[in-house]
Amino acid sequence: MSFPLPSAELSPARLADRLRAAGCVFAEDEARLLLSAADHPARLAEMLELRCAGHPLEQVVGFAEFAGLRIALAPGVFVPRRRSEFLVERAAALGTPGTVVLDLCCGSGAIGAALADRLGEVELHAADVDPAAAACARRNLAPYGGTVHLGDLDAPLPRALRGRVGLLVANAPYVPTGEIPLLPPEARDHEPPVALDGGADGLAVQRRVAAAAPRWLAPGGHLLIETSERQAPATTALMADQGLTVRVEQDEDRDATVVIGGFWAQP
Repeated sequence: MSFPLPSAELSPARLADRLRAAGCVFAEDEARLLLSAADHPARLAEMLELRCAGHPLEQVVGFAEFAGLRIALAPGVFVPRRRSEFLVERAAALGTPGTVVLDLCCGSGAIGAALADRLGEVELHAADVDPAAAACARRNLAPYGGTVHLGDLDAPLPRALRGRVGLLVANAPYVPTGEIPLLPPEARDHEPPVALDGGADGLAVQRRVAAAAPRWLAPGGHLLIETSERQAPATTALMADQGLTVRVEQDEDRDATVVIGGFWAQP
């Protein structure tokens, strides 16, 4: 929506200057996005101040572009990363229309929404412990008929789902607690710790996801966990300990690593 700007202070060029001074590398692109997202000069000024104060751009404008979709976001909700598109791609390659999909630690629901968009009609479930994230996920999964469960990992899931899940995906937090202070300020200061902190070794939540997976996976189902290249061997071991046959896939361009486990027959 276009509107008359009240002063040169909110012109595209001045917006870009303010953003650049605040350390925004892609200041011109961000200025255009703020202008397109604001519906009133006062709202534009508010958004500019938030962005210059270090709030993630996606939280400021209220959405993130992910896997070809516009994912609704709210302040304080984890921003989906481009690397997680690799998790979607690897999961989609293993699914078919009609697959039961479960997205644990779903955040905004971006991964579940992208999978449903690619696979067509699926039975989609997602869960997150953060009420703000669950509220976002409900908005994003509603077009796909998805159900969002609020609670700790698989605790809120209905028992009727046991043994039926074809694709269990999880971008569980995997940053070691001691490395949280090293994260960029946008993440460290404005995203919920529960979405970032993976415990002392970064594997605390992954360990619980792997332990829960056999309860929910259908025969021939797959568990896919996003992790780091450094942590991939440990993530692999966690899944192998649950009797899964495991492989690691990577995308260097996106710095993305996904560990995939399933009850496959040995060759």
